[in-house]
Amino acid sequence: MDVKPTREETMRSLEHEIGVIARRIRRSAEERARMIHPDLAGAAYSLLAGVADEGPCRASALADGFSLDKGAVSRYLSQLEDLGLLSRTPDPADGRAALLELTDLGRQRLAEMLERRRAMFGDRLAAWGDEDLARLADSLGRYNRTLS
Repeated sequence: MDVKPTREETMRSLEHEIGVIARRIRRSAEERARMIHPDLAGAAYSLLAGVADEGPCRASALADGFSLDKGAVSRYLSQLEDLGLLSRTPDPADGRAALLELTDLGRQRLAEMLERRRAMFGDRLAAWGDEDLARLADSLGRYNRTLS
């Protein structure tokens, strides 16, 4: 006879698994950063990906969106600029501010890294059926929308 876990047990298990995912994501950001450039910090990679997702944006929006100190964001953005991955242009809505955009090199390196990561991810999930993958993607999407 199968004993169904209580909601509390299930919530503890969910909390544990999300913690494991969070640790893997941090480690993955470091790996992705190194795939783009050997000197790139994981947090800088996350900001680069954020600019890619959001399109042109201000540094303050990134600091707020990632809950990072503005000074830290400034240092990471400087690194991305120094590596030729990111550029700043004056914000047409406010000439005192700048908009951040990926450079052609930044888009290229990000695309190359994402292609390699997707291939590795695909290899690791090769034994999963399409329905299992779709169910996981749907559940994670629902989870993310719930916590937004």
